[in-house]
Amino acid sequence: MQGVLYVSHGTRLPEGLKEAKAFLQGVQKKIPAPLQQVCFLELASPTIEEGIEALVQKGATTIAVVPVLLLSAKHFHEDIPEALYKCQKKYPTITLTYGKPLGIQERLIALLEERIREKGTSLHKDVKVLLVGRGSHDPQVKTAIETIAHRLAKRINVGQIETCYLAACKPSFDEKLSDAWDSQSPQMIVVPYLWFNGLLIQSMQKKIDTLDPLHREIVLCRPMGNHAHIQNAFIDRVLESFHLKFDPAPRLITH
Repeated sequence: MQGVLYVSHGTRLPEGLKEAKAFLQGVQKKIPAPLQQVCFLELASPTIEEGIEALVQKGATTIAVVPVLLLSAKHFHEDIPEALYKCQKKYPTITLTYGKPLGIQERLIALLEERIREKGTSLHKDVKVLLVGRGSHDPQVKTAIETIAHRLAKRINVGQIETCYLAACKPSFDEKLSDAWDSQSPQMIVVPYLWFNGLLIQSMQKKIDTLDPLHREIVLCRPMGNHAHIQNAFIDRVLESFHLKFDPAPRLITH
């Protein structure tokens, strides 16, 4: 029997958890699988191991594991596979398949444009736009964010969108926010490349609130959230995951 395990990041913020669960509940209604379960990488329960166990107890013989992630980084390449390898050893007769993060998609860049436009502000010719990624030690993540920034700049017709990160790589959000403020630009737009609300969004808002916006406009856009573009992109990844065999990295097999 086919099962699906959705692996979301997790947050300590109840609002963020509620938002993630609501998004995934909407997705589950559109997925042709009799058994579906949500779990979390960290900061919330159930865990991946608990999610797999719940599906097995309900009769799942094949489980498609779908990361609820925007980009490929350590969680996708290491953390989730390590947990799945342990589960595979515990349940050797269960077939696991493993989906992909959303990656760079034009419909998601269109969603970022919508998040900017919904603020109802006209873009000043000297606007400073910051695209803020979560951050990762994986250089491919930085390359992806820069690619997204370049494509978004074309969509909204600005010369350049600067990139920065909340953790793990440079330039940091604090650094770029300070630079943008010091530039004396009359308008700043901060675009988080984040899926749901959480402590990271709250932290960004607090830092923006410390600035004195006299005669200047500072806008923090909403995260991507539960929008049709991202829901459809994710549903495509779920359906695709049914056919992508889980193959743990060789270094995991030696554990």
